[in-house]
Amino acid sequence: MILYLQVGHLSADCNYKIFIMDIFQVFFLSFLQGIVEFLPISSSGHLIIFPAIFGWKDQGLIFDIAVHLGSLIAVLVYFNRELYSMFFGFFNNNNQDKKILINIIISSIPLGLAGLLFGNIIENNLRFPLLIASSTAFFGLILWLSDCFGKRNVNGLNISWKIALLIGLGQAIALIPGTSRSGITIAFALIFGMNRANAVKFSFLLSIPAIGMAVVWQLINISSQGVSVPWNMFFLSGAISGLTAYIVIHFFLRFIERISMLFFAIYRLILASLIFFIFI
Repeated sequence: MILYLQVGHLSADCNYKIFIMDIFQVFFLSFLQGIVEFLPISSSGHLIIFPAIFGWKDQGLIFDIAVHLGSLIAVLVYFNRELYSMFFGFFNNNNQDKKILINIIISSIPLGLAGLLFGNIIENNLRFPLLIASSTAFFGLILWLSDCFGKRNVNGLNISWKIALLIGLGQAIALIPGTSRSGITIAFALIFGMNRANAVKFSFLLSIPAIGMAVVWQLINISSQGVSVPWNMFFLSGAISGLTAYIVIHFFLRFIERISMLFFAIYRLILASLIFFIFI
C-alpha cells in the first residue's frame, strides 16, 4: 500500500495500472481489518500472514489510519445511545453511567502511558513472526481459561475502579503484537467476574479511546513526512472497514453467550501454527 503514497507522482498510465493491481488488496485488507479489530483473534497475526501469502508489501500508515477511523466510527455509531447516556449522566450525576465512563477512562490510562513510553520501541523491534505466533497462541489459551474459570458474579458493567485499572493493565499488554486488544480485555473482564456479553461490551467501549489514541499516534508519525494522501483509497478503505466492523460488533454481541471462547482459542492456535509454518 506504500504505492498509494506515490500515486500523485506517477504518470496517468502508471496510476491506472497500480490502481488495478492493488484494488483487491485494498478491499481484502480493509475487510480483514474490520473483522479482526473486534474479534479476539489477533489482528497482527492476520495482517502478517495474508500479505505474505499474496506477496504484498506493508500497507503503510495512511491505510492504517483509514481503517482505524472506519472502525472507530463503527463503534461510535453502534454504541451511540450508551455513549449519550454516559456523557450526560456524567454531568447529571447519574451514578451508574458516570461510574462506567470513569472506569473506561481509568482502563485507558495504562495503554496511553505504555504507548507513549514503549510504542516506537515495540513497533520497530517486536513485530517479528516468532513473537506474533507465540503471543497469538499463548493469549488464546488465556482467553479460553478465563472463560472456563471466570466467576460471572458482576452485575452488568458495575466494576470497581481497581478492577478497571487491572483490565487497563491487560489492555496495555496488547501493545505486544499477536496479543489482541479485544482478546486480552475480554479475558481480564471474564477473570474479574463479568459474563461474556458484558465483557465483550466493555471491551468494545474500551476500543473507542484505544483506537482514538492509535489514530493520533499515527497522525503524529506521518505529519512530518509531507506525503500525498490518495483520498479515493482512504475513503474506500475506511468505509469497507467501518461497515464490516459494525456488522461484526452486532453479531458478536448477539451470539457471544452461545459461543465458547474455546472456539477462538483453537482458531488462534491454528493461526499461530500457520505463522510458524510459513515464516519460521
